[in-house]
Amino acid sequence: MKRIFLIVSVLIVIAIAGFFGFRKYTKSFSPEAVAESTANGVSVKVIYSRPNKKGRLIFGREQDNALLPYGKVWRTGANEATLVELSKDVYLAGKAVKAGTYSLYSVPGQSSWKIILNSEVGQWGTEYNDGKDVLNVEVPIRIRPSVQELFLIYFEEIPNGTNMVLSWDQTEALVPFTSK
Repeated sequence: MKRIFLIVSVLIVIAIAGFFGFRKYTKSFSPEAVAESTANGVSVKVIYSRPNKKGRLIFGREQDNALLPYGKVWRTGANEATLVELSKDVYLAGKAVKAGTYSLYSVPGQSSWKIILNSEVGQWGTEYNDGKDVLNVEVPIRIRPSVQELFLIYFEEIPNGTNMVLSWDQTEALVPFTSK
């Protein structure tokens, strides 16, 4: 009985070490990052991972083998689902959102993006459950003059709030948060 317990204990330790080793390995390719803003009465914190372009076609048509085809849900980063933390109620693109933590998904498009906040948190990024969506809005994009190699989320102040900017390759989606 002691031998079985010892074997099971060793296997559990190996499994845990393997899990954390794999996690560290995958995050070495897409490092974790945090973006924060407390502008104009709006406080937003985003926890995400930053994939690299690596010479790939990022946004485009599925038949062109784009990494993120137009019209398909994207986890908006890499690894675990990107998290958005709101310390108080705000408006996102004019729609009310309660304070809390949400997973962020997006649907890239050629002329605009769909931004999705989802109440399910803590899952691997590709495990998307649309039944848990709390918000779904269209936002504008703009074209960057240069290529953003590593996916980046940053903030720009706007009247009464802040734009969360999702920037990768030559595309930037502008996600406006304004105070309630």
